[in-house]
Amino acid sequence: MVGRLRQLHEDAEDPNVERMPADNEIYAALLYAERHASALRRIAVESQKQAALHRVELWEYLRERAEIHQAQAVVDARAAGVEWSQLAPALAVSAPSAAYNKAKRLRAASLSDARPQQVRLRRTPEAVAAAESRLAKEMAVEQRAQSAAQQRHRLVFPAAQSLVSQRDGLLLDEDAEYWLDEVEAVLPSCDTPTQMISLGRYLGAAVRALRKLEQHTAEPVAMTEEARAALAAAASVIPLEG
Repeated sequence: MVGRLRQLHEDAEDPNVERMPADNEIYAALLYAERHASALRRIAVESQKQAALHRVELWEYLRERAEIHQAQAVVDARAAGVEWSQLAPALAVSAPSAAYNKAKRLRAASLSDARPQQVRLRRTPEAVAAAESRLAKEMAVEQRAQSAAQQRHRLVFPAAQSLVSQRDGLLLDEDAEYWLDEVEAVLPSCDTPTQMISLGRYLGAAVRALRKLEQHTAEPVAMTEEARAALAAAASVIPLEG
């Protein structure tokens, strides 16, 4: 789409079009198009509308990707022990509870596991060869990750289902409740390698939060025999997620 935007600037004989960043530098290319929008006055009104729509679509794409990556950053921060009170200013909210709610909204955007929109390449032999090489490497990495994720998933999925089904028999604090919510949210649509890996991470974080709570209270967090069995089963698959 950046390529189409570039073509419209070329059609308008934009004198600075050579300064427009490469097609894979979407953010920088959009800033250029914004600064040089007046150059499009030389082309038909319909073409000007199309250029503006391309900019809107590309900004929307960047916004969606930013939310997905910010959601993962929050998950990583929580896994590293960052408190909600510390995340609040980073998420531009005023309270820990607001940070928790915003994190949940961000996670909803990432659960779809949408693939990034393909960026149009310059059609030079070098660019095509580089793209083909990069694609081959990405496919090999993805295939290995998918195979490994599917093997772990056969153990992790039933353990996660069991633990979620027994949450009423568990003593929960904020951390444990958060991670069990994450497990429960991803279970219904756990089909892709990324979602499978995420499920293992969330289950591990939930078990660690429950064990930490046990150490803090010096009391068992599992209040029923079924809950104890579910927690033990979940804990047994966590080393496989290492």
